Parts: sequence; C-alpha cells; structure tokens
Amino acid sequence: MAAPACSIRPCAPGDEAALALLGQASFLEAFAGTLRGSDILRHCERMHAPQVYRDWLRDPAMHLWIAEVTQGAAPVGYCVLAPADLPLPDLGEADAEVKRVYLLHRFQGLGLGRRLMDTAREQARALGRRRLLLGVYGQNHAAIGFYESLGYRPVGTRVFRVGESDCQDLILALAL
Repeated sequence: MAAPACSIRPCAPGDEAALALLGQASFLEAFAGTLRGSDILRHCERMHAPQVYRDWLRDPAMHLWIAEVTQGAAPVGYCVLAPADLPLPDLGEADAEVKRVYLLHRFQGLGLGRRLMDTAREQARALGRRRLLLGVYGQNHAAIGFYESLGYRPVGTRVFRVGESDCQDLILALAL
C-alpha cells in the first residue's frame, strides 16, 4: 500500500489541541515498554498539555510546524524550533534547538521526519543560527541513527525527567 501524501505547514493559533494530542500519542507510542506507564502519563499531562502549545504559539521566538495527511488534513507529526536551552558549556546566541520532533509511528520511515527536520534547519539558518541542537533519549538507537544520518554528532549529555524517573539523554549538534 502506498504511503499517503503529507504536507507540512506552519502552526497557527487553534493548532494547540492537535499538537497536544500528537505529542501525547507519540510520546506514549515511543516509550511504552521502556519507561513506567505512570511516568509517561504524568509527563504527557504536564509537558503536552494544550496550554504548553498555546503559549509556544504566542511566543515569536518559537517556530512550530505540523505535518498533515493531504487528504483530510489529519495531523500526523510536528516539529518545534526554539532558542537553545541545553546544558552545554559553549551554548550561545548562535544556537537553536529542535525542542520536539514527533511523528506517529505509522508515518515514520517515509521521509516525513526528514522533511520536518529540514524545515527546522532551514528556519534556523534563516535566523542566522550557526548550530542546531537537540536532546534524544540515550537508548533510542533508532532516533539517534536517524539524526546521525542527517549529520548530527554527539556533543554532550543531560538528565531528562519523565514523571518520577530520570533519563539519560544524548545532546546532538549539527553545524549550519
């Protein structure tokens, strides 16, 4: 069966419910069986609430895009580009961060994740940024491999709290 055609567009006020649902579904899908269910649910309730996305959509420093199936405009993924906020000793104004890039599992491996990442990279360049950063769960080898295929390289680590659990993240960077 052929992959459905998808489009990517900038997010706008009113997209917060779709972004929250996608964030929660993708996070649960990615970490069920890896992290405790109660921690996943607590994290999603707090970090993927519609208000989080509503606030980001109002912030001119944040850039959000949503991927939708062309027929019917069902949301299937999104990406958030933000000012960099990672624990790196050389972090500076020339850095940007892919804060989130989520894609429903069924739509992974079709090039849509690459398109979302390319969109964020081009926006970071347009903003004059010199480096694009992101944090990824250190045991998510598929995601790490994907980012490395885009040219990202490890530059550090951080502790990322999910519910009551601390996870070890890898920080990756791409020179622009």
